[in-house]
Amino acid sequence: MTANSLPMFSTLDPQAMPKECEMLLAESRRRVAAVLAETSPPSWSNLMNPLEEIDDSVGRFWAPMSHLHSVISGEAWRETYSQCLPMLTAYNSEMGQNRPLFERVQAFANSEEFAGLNGPRQQAVRNMLRDFILSGVALDGDQASRFADIQQRLSELSTAFSNHVLDATDGWEKIIADADALAGVPATVLDNLHESASAKGVDGYRLSLDIPTYLPIMQYADNRELREEMYTAYVTRASAQGPQAGKWDNGPLMVEISQLRQEMAQLLGFDHYADYSLASKMAESSAQVTEFLEELVQASQPVARQEFAQLSAFAAKHGVTELSAWDVPYFSEKLKEESFTLSQEALRPYFPAEKVINGLFKITGQLFDIEISALDDVDFWHKDAQCYRISRHGDVLAHFYLDLYARSNKRGGAWMANARGRRLLDDGGVQQPVAFLVCNFSPPTSERPSLLTHNEVTTLFHEFGHGLHHMLTKIDCLSVAGISGVAWDAVELPSQFLENWCWEKSVIPDISAHYQTGEPLPADMLNKLLAAKNFQSGMQMLRQIEFSLFDFKLHMQHEVADEADVDAVINTVRNDVAVFQPPAFNRFQNSFSHIFAGGYAAGYYSYKWAEVLSADAFSLFEEQGVMNVEVGKKFRTEILERGGSEDAAVLFKNFRGRAPANDALLRHAGIAAVKGA
Repeated sequence: MTANSLPMFSTLDPQAMPKECEMLLAESRRRVAAVLAETSPPSWSNLMNPLEEIDDSVGRFWAPMSHLHSVISGEAWRETYSQCLPMLTAYNSEMGQNRPLFERVQAFANSEEFAGLNGPRQQAVRNMLRDFILSGVALDGDQASRFADIQQRLSELSTAFSNHVLDATDGWEKIIADADALAGVPATVLDNLHESASAKGVDGYRLSLDIPTYLPIMQYADNRELREEMYTAYVTRASAQGPQAGKWDNGPLMVEISQLRQEMAQLLGFDHYADYSLASKMAESSAQVTEFLEELVQASQPVARQEFAQLSAFAAKHGVTELSAWDVPYFSEKLKEESFTLSQEALRPYFPAEKVINGLFKITGQLFDIEISALDDVDFWHKDAQCYRISRHGDVLAHFYLDLYARSNKRGGAWMANARGRRLLDDGGVQQPVAFLVCNFSPPTSERPSLLTHNEVTTLFHEFGHGLHHMLTKIDCLSVAGISGVAWDAVELPSQFLENWCWEKSVIPDISAHYQTGEPLPADMLNKLLAAKNFQSGMQMLRQIEFSLFDFKLHMQHEVADEADVDAVINTVRNDVAVFQPPAFNRFQNSFSHIFAGGYAAGYYSYKWAEVLSADAFSLFEEQGVMNVEVGKKFRTEILERGGSEDAAVLFKNFRGRAPANDALLRHAGIAAVKGA
């Protein structure tokens, strides 16, 4: 297989891969030993380059396996993943604590050759030294052993947490025989529910906890008892509450994860895990993060209180004098429809997935001077998957896969993953980056194509922004190319930035056309969509800040003795932040995979941190034209192409000409006036 050939998924044998993993890691250890046996002074060619090649070989093995574990998570792939992950974790711990290797890299960092390296290569060396420290290279004896044991156990716990959420989501369903029980639910959703039931060999309508099913029920079903039942099942997933009480319970896992993270941080001399997490981020201190979030609370709370008072009055007019959690999405949608005579479901026919994808490619093609073309002769893992090539003036730059639709045994949510990174090859050529882009939209039916809500359109743009960051890089050093090496609280900049085009009147015709008539989104609907952009933006802002503060403050705790301590943190945050309290049985935290099974531990604030950057970056397009190719080129060359090769704050200043300011974020959210007050 050549450096730029695409994976052959159909040839991957889950039974054989654990042995292949074992052999690969043994070979990697042998190659690292050869690097350490080198007697000449450390150099890029005899140290950093071979280490990069070793990392790349491990990454190219792991990426497709990890991907398949997420998108076709049957027993075979779960078993394979659970066998390989401990081997990889042990290998990474061993490399991170390899003191002779650390000392050789440190010696190279003090050499004359290092002083003459280009910026990206110097950054790669600095990052490697930092990561050695954060991996416990300075620890000795029992402490080093304990640190490695903690890393091993954390990898097991995060996998178990994710599996529990997936199993709890897939483990609940409800068959409804009579459509009358689903009064208010749009026809397009009913079609999906009916086909889901048919696929299971039953008549009627099949409800599940997948987002494309759950959200429309909560927003449109007139049956209040059904909404309560669905809400209860959803917010108690993987907990000791609700219809699946105690089954796949993540409560003990959250406690152990929190305890181990705190112990790991203290072994390295940090006060708590939040400080450890910030060692590789833009934010300079825990105090800075909490102050940033609390400032946004102060700006947003007055607006959110007004919004909730309006919602409560509206519900009271319709006979519900005390809102329950399962009423909020329903009456919010009704209020939005009354205020703007528009609903997300009414927009669906105008956003068929194929039209949105083609429009996305057209917009980004013009902004960033790229061409995107579909590939058919590619090996896939599922019939819904697609593959595309990105080129510029005939030169191939990258490839990416799309897997857009929800299905059983597929992890929920949406994400972009690194399938392969860019790096310079020994023959002088370049290994081209490859990305996985995954969503969970409603699939097409036998009667119509997949139709997206506008919210789903923004999700697709968001993930493609991540993809462009990874794929358009011009950095040839693997560890700082694309999304690699980018500070976690800046990595959401390109993704949130690209969402802005979903709201631009001049480009919406490029992404909308009625799936039956081909008619673009009518002007009156477009104007209503834009007018409704900031509907309940204060409440939405507080919701994200609530998650962020819970995450960060949990990881500032010196002791988490039991699940009650975890619950106490989120309850305290809600009391301080939220304008509406959920019921006591709500266990959102038990399915918060971002922080317990993903990369966002003590980093969920990054969404808001990067939103300041993205809004401020987009303001330059607002000033000079949203399709201005010169500004697009500047964003491409100063942000997208630079990857993690320089500090994010420096790259932002290079693009914007100054440090970031939060006024654009507040203005975009419609709460700038409150901030001024």
